Amino acid sequence: MKELSLNILDITENSVKAGATLTEISLCENEDTMVLTITDNGSGMTEEILKGVADPFYTTRTTRKVGLGIPLLKLACEQTGGSLEISSKHIEKFPDNHGTKVSATFYKNHIDCVPLGDVVETVKTLIQGHPDTDFKFSHKTENGEVALDTRELRQMLEDVPLNTYEVIKWIEEYLREQYLEIQKA
Repeated sequence: MKELSLNILDITENSVKAGATLTEISLCENEDTMVLTITDNGSGMTEEILKGVADPFYTTRTTRKVGLGIPLLKLACEQTGGSLEISSKHIEKFPDNHGTKVSATFYKNHIDCVPLGDVVETVKTLIQGHPDTDFKFSHKTENGEVALDTRELRQMLEDVPLNTYEVIKWIEEYLREQYLEIQKA
């Protein structure tokens, strides 16, 4: 994928398909590295699936015979000298504490480091497409933090759906304003 934001969209869509009610997307940047972590409370993966998840020819999908999301993310971070770690607890073994955590480390100064892309659009798209799922987004840099938690929005908005035009537009503007603030710092 040409932008990391597309990887974020793909992996997070997998979280939603796994029944996650909360998916946390965290980006932590310093001068040298960027760490992307996506954590969900979905059904998790069995040990067998977890072993094959980084193989592009292994997939649980029935619509095609390859699964490229995780393998492409792994390739993207390893091309920079970084690494990918995945842990998962399947609902059958861990009925009260299940889910998956994907963590990818990128070395930003490497020539092969893919750009982040429009992460605001990615977060907005996720919320618009899955208004009943909660998302917690955080992007920490040395200049500050951009953050959004849909659980907080739900409390303020009460019965207003998160995918209404006005709410989606506000989310976009809110995130873009935060990015402008940390760019100024």
